[in-house]
Amino acid sequence: MDVKVDNLKRHFGGTKAVDGISFTFSSGHIFGFVGPNGAGKTTTMRILATLDEPTDGDATVDGVSVVDYPEKARHLVGFMPDTLPTHRDMTVHEYLDFFARAYGLRGLKRDSLVERVEEFTSLSRIRGKFLKDLSKGMKQRVSLARALVHDPPVLVLDEPAAGLDPRARIELRELLKVLAEQGKAILVSSHILTELSEICNGAVIIEQGRLLRAGGMDHIVSSDSLDRTVVIRCDGPAEELHRELIQTPLVREARMIGAAVEADVTGGDDVCGELLRYLIFKQLRIVEFHQRRVDLEDVFMTVTKGQVQ
Repeated sequence: MDVKVDNLKRHFGGTKAVDGISFTFSSGHIFGFVGPNGAGKTTTMRILATLDEPTDGDATVDGVSVVDYPEKARHLVGFMPDTLPTHRDMTVHEYLDFFARAYGLRGLKRDSLVERVEEFTSLSRIRGKFLKDLSKGMKQRVSLARALVHDPPVLVLDEPAAGLDPRARIELRELLKVLAEQGKAILVSSHILTELSEICNGAVIIEQGRLLRAGGMDHIVSSDSLDRTVVIRCDGPAEELHRELIQTPLVREARMIGAAVEADVTGGDDVCGELLRYLIFKQLRIVEFHQRRVDLEDVFMTVTKGQVQ
């Protein structure tokens, strides 16, 4: 099961909310959807969920166009918006049962699916509570349950962890891992980049509606266009190592951290290799030299400029 976004555009008057982006994610994978506020993430997700139509381009779910066949595509996608609409007179169970009916589920099959989803999302014990009386964390669980109620192969989740306490975020993260292991293709937006790094197989980064980077996590964090931070320790005073590092144009900035020095290197692996050769040439006895692991947050800060539309 592949989800393909192909040259997608969505304009609102003179504003290009989505400006020709393309990416793909597949079954069993969790892809993070990252960008500043106003970057076009929610608009893209709404198009994938058939709640909006693009100005140009298309997106397909298992080959089904969300533009040409929205009714068919709708049954393949579970969408979780960033907020749960408040229905003051509906219980959790009534709400989920309503959406199961809307997807055409009937009789015992509907009852079974709703019950299974309530159990999976730990909502069984509060199924009789009114939505208006739920905490933020429970409302997010209900929203996820609604996205799952018709057992779609694709999940599109808009800021599912927003406003959750640490325990609720951890529980949500574990649920997403289980869903991916079950074969779901998951696209999830979030501003909590360190948590996305822990669960995502890949990421899509956009800014001002334009695609900056997309692909598997290994590809994204190992790009040669990213600067590196190297941790270095020598058999000798760290002050001497620090002086040598700040004198070479290969290093943008260097900081002493205990007995080691952390150096920001302008360039990729080739520049790191050149820096190591330089230090050995200077007759420094290097006993530790390794790159600090690059994560999604590092990539985001490198490739974005903080611009909004």
